[in-house]
Amino acid sequence: MIYEICVDSIAGVRAAREAGAHRAELCANLLEGGTTPSRGMIREARKVEGIGLQVIIRPRGGDFLFDDDELAVMQADIDTARAEGADGVVIGILTADGIVDADRTRELIARARPLSVTFHRAFDMTRDPFEALETLIGLGVDRVLTSGQEPSVLEGLPLIIELIRRAGERIIIMPGGGINARNAVRIIAEAKPREIHFAGREAVAGGMKFRRHHVYMGGELRAPEYDRFVTSAAIIRAVMGKEPG
Repeated sequence: MIYEICVDSIAGVRAAREAGAHRAELCANLLEGGTTPSRGMIREARKVEGIGLQVIIRPRGGDFLFDDDELAVMQADIDTARAEGADGVVIGILTADGIVDADRTRELIARARPLSVTFHRAFDMTRDPFEALETLIGLGVDRVLTSGQEPSVLEGLPLIIELIRRAGERIIIMPGGGINARNAVRIIAEAKPREIHFAGREAVAGGMKFRRHHVYMGGELRAPEYDRFVTSAAIIRAVMGKEPG
């Protein structure tokens, strides 16, 4: 079983390695589902030895219908990830009709090689998961991250099981979305995936002593301004069924 941990900091990469995970997916803005991290973050994350590094290539939150300017940004970000030593990139582009944008996906795959390529949960927004699966297999994508087109893997488990069956050895189906220590055993037992993806994060109080509680840096929908979510090695171990040490 390969364990991939979604992180948004260098400390998160270290926590994933400490817990014994195999890969980290490096993101920014996890509250928006993850966007491309900075060159500086990729560079510093690559200095953490003993763990694989995947970099998400997503120029903004929201949907997965990207214009020409956004595509150009994605191409440049792939170049950056490759130059900074990433092991793989994580992409996802759809058409307005909810199908995989095969032409643009093919362009990004060619740009990324020889790095590994994962198609992220844009897959969960496609109109026909089996059509999307065959398209991605034909494009040569290495793996698909999916919650089974439901809010969580547990809810999408029947579809995930069928996707894994249909995929066979042609592509890796990697469940991800809402996996935790309470449901991981059931998900693994029923779907029998080769890889799984989860975050393993917990809320901690920030270190600021002086606080201006009525001022916020974001919009109306927001996390508490002075709290932070950090990757927890203990939570990762619990999902993986490992004891500390």
